Amino acid sequence: MPDFTDNLKPAEPSGPSILAKERGQSDVPVEELSKHLLSSNGFLERQARILPILENDRLFSKIKQMNLSRPERYHLGLARAKKLRRLADQHGWDQDDHDMAAYLCDDVSPYMVHVAMFITTVKEQGSDEQRAYWMPKINSWEVIGCYAQTELGHGSNVRGIECQARWSPETQEFIIHSPTLTASKWWNGTMGRTANHAIVVAQLMVPKSRNSKELVSHGPHPFIVQIRDMKTHKPLPGIAVGDIGPKYGYAPMDNGYMLFDNVRVPHNAMLSKYSWVDPNTCTYSKPSNPAVVYGSLTAVRASIVMHARLVLARAVTIAVRYTAIRRQFADRDDQSKAAPELSVLDYPTVQIRILPLLATAFALHYTGSAMQALYQRTRADISKGDFSRLAELHSQSSGLKSLCTDYAANGIETCRRALGGHGFGGGSGLIQLNSDYLSKPTVEGDNWMITQQTASYLIKRMAAAEAGKGEPIDEVERSSREYLAAKNQLSSEDFRVLRSDADIVSAFKRRSRYLTYVAYAQRNKENKSWNDLLLLLRKVSVAESESLLVANFHIALVSNDAGLSSQSKKHLERLFRLYAYYTMDASARDFAKAQAASDKDLDRLPHVIQDLMAQVRPHAVNLVDAWCIPDFLLDSALGRYDGKVYEDLFNRAHRLNPLNEITFNSDYRSEEIVRGGDGKELDRILAKL
Repeated sequence: MPDFTDNLKPAEPSGPSILAKERGQSDVPVEELSKHLLSSNGFLERQARILPILENDRLFSKIKQMNLSRPERYHLGLARAKKLRRLADQHGWDQDDHDMAAYLCDDVSPYMVHVAMFITTVKEQGSDEQRAYWMPKINSWEVIGCYAQTELGHGSNVRGIECQARWSPETQEFIIHSPTLTASKWWNGTMGRTANHAIVVAQLMVPKSRNSKELVSHGPHPFIVQIRDMKTHKPLPGIAVGDIGPKYGYAPMDNGYMLFDNVRVPHNAMLSKYSWVDPNTCTYSKPSNPAVVYGSLTAVRASIVMHARLVLARAVTIAVRYTAIRRQFADRDDQSKAAPELSVLDYPTVQIRILPLLATAFALHYTGSAMQALYQRTRADISKGDFSRLAELHSQSSGLKSLCTDYAANGIETCRRALGGHGFGGGSGLIQLNSDYLSKPTVEGDNWMITQQTASYLIKRMAAAEAGKGEPIDEVERSSREYLAAKNQLSSEDFRVLRSDADIVSAFKRRSRYLTYVAYAQRNKENKSWNDLLLLLRKVSVAESESLLVANFHIALVSNDAGLSSQSKKHLERLFRLYAYYTMDASARDFAKAQAASDKDLDRLPHVIQDLMAQVRPHAVNLVDAWCIPDFLLDSALGRYDGKVYEDLFNRAHRLNPLNEITFNSDYRSEEIVRGGDGKELDRILAKL
C-alpha cells in the first residue's frame, strides 16, 4: 500500500549525481577497457544477448531468495538449472552460452559438477569406445554424473582414499566396496540428490595372477558407476547415498555422501584411456605419466583462477561505488562549520583496503588467461603423447589456485567490512557471494596443502639447475640456473623497483628463486624433514604465484597485441605498480633477504603506495565499470550502477521483506505467533525442529 514514504528522497548530494561526477572526472576509456578485458570468446556480446532473457523470467528473480530455507533453495536451484537447459535447447545455445546464463543466474547449479568435472573426466580419461558410448548420453543429460573422489576421512590426500575397486577374474567384474565408515564419499557435489551416475575414484585392487588370491594395489583410479535407477531415481541396491546437509554456502548444491556394499560393475566401468586391466591375465597396464589421471582436477583449478577475477571484481565494484557515494565526517583540517562530509573513498584507510584489490582483479585477469592458454597447450600436447608440460601445469595450477582463491575470498570480506554497517545487511549483495565463495579455498585441494605440490616441483627444478646437465627443460629450470649464476654477483642496488617496471618483474622472480633455493638447500643439503619445511614451502609457492601474476600483468602491458590506447595503458600501469608494490610491501623482509630490492626503496614503499592510490582514486568508478557487471548479477543496493543506494535499501526493507507482511503477537502470555492465524504456527515450527 502507498504511504508517506513514497514521496521521500535521499539527502543531497544524491547517489546518481555523485556517480555521474565520478564518471565525468575520469578519462578512463571504459568501453575500450571492457573490450580488452572481456571480448575474448564473445563474452560481452554473449552477456548482452542472454541477460534480458533471464531478467524477464520470474524464476530468476532474487527479490526474496535470501528468505528461503535450505531445502527450498535446492528446489529453486534445481528448477533454475533445468530451466537454463530448456532455454539452451530453445535458443540453440552452445556451451559457452549456457555457462554465461549460469554465471548471470548466480545460483550454484545442482548440475554443476556434471558439467564441470564429470564430462571432462569421461572425455579426457575414457577410451575411444567409452567416449563413443557415454558422451552422447552425457551431453544430452540423460546421464547426470558427479565426481566421487573425496571421502569422509580423506580429502586432499587422494592416495589415501579407502574405497576399493577389486577385480574379480571369476566374474569379470570390479567390486566397488567401502570397507569403513570413513571410506564414505563425502562433499561430492551433484551426488546427494541429483546424479544418477558417478565417477568413483577407488583404490584399484588386482590379483597377482588370474589364480592368485593375493591382491596388489595400483592406487586410485576412476570408474563410471550407475548409482540410481534411471526410471525411479532411487539408489541402486548396495548403495547408500544422500545429501550431507547445511553448509556455509552453496545452498542449492546437493553435496553428498555415498557408501558401497560390494557393488559389482563391468570391466568397461574403469576409464581406460591411460590405464587398463587385462581381463584374461589380470595384467595391469599403467599410464606413462600417472599425473594424467588428475586432468579433471587440473582443469578445474585452471578455471578457478580465471573465475576468481570476476568474483573479486564484483566485490570491488560494490565497494568502490558505495564508498564513493557514502559521506562520513568532514575533513578535520577544514575549520569551516559548513565543511562538507568527505566521501568515504577519500580516506586512505579505506583506499588501502579497496584499491589494491581493484588492482588485484586486473592482475588475476592476465594470469587467468595465461593459465587457460597453458592448459589448452598441455592438453593438446598430451593428445599427441607429449607429457612434458604436465608437471609445470600441475605446479602452476596448484599454487595459483591457492593464492587466487585466497585473494578473492579474503577480498570479498575486506570489501564487506569497508562498507560499514550496510555491508552487514542483505542489500550489500555480498552475503551469498561471500558464503558461496568460501568453499573455493578448500575444494579441489586445501589451500595450504596443495602449495606443497608447487614447492616440490620448484625444488626439483632447482636441483636440476644446480646439477647443470643438458638444456633446461622449462623456464623454471632456466631461471633457476640464472639465479645460481648471479646469486653472489647481483645486489639489491641492481633492482630499481621504484624506477623500472621490468625490474619489478625481475625482483619478484629473484625473491621466488631465492626462497626456492633456501628450501632446496634445507631439504637436499641439510636433510631437513619435509614436515619441518611446510611453512617455508607455502612461502615458496606464494612467492612463485605472485611472481607469475606480476610477470603476466607486465607482459600484457608491453605486448603489441594488446591494442590499448595510451590512456588505457597509463591506468593499467598504475594498477600494475599498485598491485606489485602493495604485495612487495607485505613481504618486504623476503625481498630484502633475497637482495631483490634495496632497504631505501622498501622504506619508501608505503609513501609510494599512498601516492599511487591518490592517482587511482579519481578513476576508481570508471575502472570498476569496465568489468561490465550488470545490476542483475550484483543484486546489490550499495553497488547499483545508477547510484540509487538509499532508495533501494529502503525499498528492500519496507516493501520487499516478507517478514513485514505478517502481523505477529508479541504477548509472551499467548502461544499465538501470528495475529489472526490458525493457531497452529507453533506446531508447524516444532514439527521442523
